[in-house]
Amino acid sequence: MSASDHVRVFEVGPRDGLQNEKLPVSLEDRFFLIAGLARAGVSDIEVGSFVREDRVPQMAGSAEINQAIVEGRLPSGTARAWSLVPNVRGMENAVKAGVKRVAVFTAASEAFNQKNIGMTIAQSLAEISKVADLARAHGIQVRGYVSTAFGCPFEGQVSASQVMGVISSLAALGIGEISIGDTIGVATPRAVEELVRPALQAHGAGAIAVHFHDTRGTALANTLRALDLGVRTVDSSAGGLGGCPFAPGATGNLATEDLLYMLQGMGLSTGVDLDAFCRTTLEFSRRINRPVSSRYLAAFASTCKS
Repeated sequence: MSASDHVRVFEVGPRDGLQNEKLPVSLEDRFFLIAGLARAGVSDIEVGSFVREDRVPQMAGSAEINQAIVEGRLPSGTARAWSLVPNVRGMENAVKAGVKRVAVFTAASEAFNQKNIGMTIAQSLAEISKVADLARAHGIQVRGYVSTAFGCPFEGQVSASQVMGVISSLAALGIGEISIGDTIGVATPRAVEELVRPALQAHGAGAIAVHFHDTRGTALANTLRALDLGVRTVDSSAGGLGGCPFAPGATGNLATEDLLYMLQGMGLSTGVDLDAFCRTTLEFSRRINRPVSSRYLAAFASTCKS
């Protein structure tokens, strides 16, 4: 990797990071987090999701967040705002809110898909096809997630060939970028190579992102292996917040601060001001009275004077 290489950091904290919190976070505090991360230079931010509020109450108000961005009441600078949509109804609500970019999701495990959204993988792909058609009709960009790509809390190990089949199905629907997710944090660098290498060979670096959870402390090592293979988009969450409410034992995401520090030390560019990012996360954690798991952020906080 050359020093001129750029890595796109895809910030999922305001959605994936907060969806598993025990208590809802106020819109004011969510506004603060999104605006601060945008000012720090993050290029892509997942700001919310159009899901049933009775299932994921922490995401209530996502329409208001998107409308505030569209109207300029929530400054996002040059950051691209994304929202998760689970189905056609969610997509229709996203259109009403003026969303320009959405993310859809399915899983590589039948059991997880059933627990998560009450559909088989085939049924979820059929629903995504309808969402993609609606998005194209409104000029909306679509990103895809494949959950449980390395292991499932209900089925155990998931084969790389099984995941590749789901990735190919999403690509056939016109999904331009597909994020490979380690939902329960069981991946190792060897498993990353066995899956990410063929995914890159089949679809190209521009179409593949990675999304690691740090349940077993391997998220950075897995990211490094993915980068070495050629991946240039990495999902991460401010402070390491996150987890999946429908995956037992799934703890936080790869911490964005830890990722930025590693990339900076490797001479790779991100366009993100690490100090500004850390100050935003520290203040946000204070506001919601929530400790964060980022190791770099803890070190930063011990030396930060203001």
